[in-house]
Amino acid sequence: VQLQASGGGLVQPGGSLRLSCTASGLIFSRIRMGWYRQAPGKQRDLVAVITSGGITNYAVSVKGRFTISRDNAKNTVYLQMNSLKPDDTAVYYCNARRVVTVESVDDWWGQGTQVTVSS
Repeated sequence: VQLQASGGGLVQPGGSLRLSCTASGLIFSRIRMGWYRQAPGKQRDLVAVITSGGITNYAVSVKGRFTISRDNAKNTVYLQMNSLKPDDTAVYYCNARRVVTVESVDDWWGQGTQVTVSS
């Protein structure tokens, strides 16, 4: 399984970015996809997830500003980030999660893409 993330960069506060993550080696349409982020010195936190059925969930800090979506035909998940704040600065990681059993999951991670929000 490979996850290739792209779209990070430097943006001013209030600006927008769109992250993309293309997956290969799995049945994408059956997989829950998500974005996590990790700021320097902090743990990796969930940003947004989207289930195989299209149900979404967001961290409170990004709700209303970020939108996660997926295109199963392209094996790609997106994260549209609007009204960016300096606190959004982090390395963003794409995640694919397959539920094996009630007690077991398989997790795969992309390489991370840096998002820096600064004037």
